[in-house]
Amino acid sequence: MYVAVKGGERAIENAHTWLAEERRGDTDVAELTVPQIREQLKLAVNRVMAEGSLYDPDLAALAIKQSRGDLIEAIFLIRAYRTTLPRFGYSEPVETGDMACERRISATFKDLPGGQVLGPTFDYTHRLLDFKLAAEGELPDALEREAAPTRTPHVTEFLNREGLIEEAIAEDATPPDLTREPLELPAERALRLQALTRADEGFTLGLAYSTQRGYARNHAFVGELRIGAVAVEMEIPELGFSIEIGEVTLTECETVNQFKGSKTEPPQFTRGYGLVFGQSERKAISMALVDRALRWEELGEDFVGAPAQDTEFVLYHGDNIQATGFLEHIKLPHYVDFQSELELIRKLRREAGATEVPEAAE
Repeated sequence: MYVAVKGGERAIENAHTWLAEERRGDTDVAELTVPQIREQLKLAVNRVMAEGSLYDPDLAALAIKQSRGDLIEAIFLIRAYRTTLPRFGYSEPVETGDMACERRISATFKDLPGGQVLGPTFDYTHRLLDFKLAAEGELPDALEREAAPTRTPHVTEFLNREGLIEEAIAEDATPPDLTREPLELPAERALRLQALTRADEGFTLGLAYSTQRGYARNHAFVGELRIGAVAVEMEIPELGFSIEIGEVTLTECETVNQFKGSKTEPPQFTRGYGLVFGQSERKAISMALVDRALRWEELGEDFVGAPAQDTEFVLYHGDNIQATGFLEHIKLPHYVDFQSELELIRKLRREAGATEVPEAAE
């Protein structure tokens, strides 16, 4: 038995060595550096930070390099590393109204105070391969950007002045921390949003798409999508007040949804909300659509059986690390289990062969 274990260890070591060689690739090609990944693959870095629940572009870039570009594996690495870090305290809630916006668009109001800021986006590109990127060339000239306003009001504030949209009521209680405590149902909205932020982008996108195709009766407008840097503040007990300790880049999306009213609420617009690390527009919009679909019960709407309305289905299947672990464990040795299944099938076939099958009646 000990010999078999040693043989297994040698095989695993060789597999690790082979993996390292594959990760490096052709040694005649310059090795990809962590700063290159951080600066030139920012959208991949942003996704790893968002779903890994750790805002650190350098570590996210390192995880992408180590995982050979497998983003779910990189997210797994970041989450595993995150569990080793001490927690010194909690920051104050960020004020996205003070965001220094790089991009800010609205599908509901054309003329906004501060204007629509298109920013860096693929929305207006032709989706044609640019072969110039395959050749080494000069860098484009840097753009001259105007300084962002100190405060950019949310679009939904305009609707709120007329009472046309539900009030955004902040919950007083501190929500559970999914990075420290397991998910439990029933889940309040704050906990659901936390889970959706960490959820797999593809899974969330699929659910959001289903709501648009009629599987939740959920017609939404993008009230506002904004991307930019916000200050992070933390209260220092020795000082007795909060100080700024840094800043993070966030993507925030608020959707405006139809609502015909209920016995207790007048007809008005309702909100869907998404907030994600980095520039992650697709994820933020998807999150907002799914958030609104999950609110059917609190708004007194009918449950139509849509997957995006089922809280348990959404929250328990959206985490790509849990899904990956459960999925990939079936490729590990299951020799004993399969042998028992094999013997059962053989026994059933023997018993079936010993029994004469009566001829069909004419």
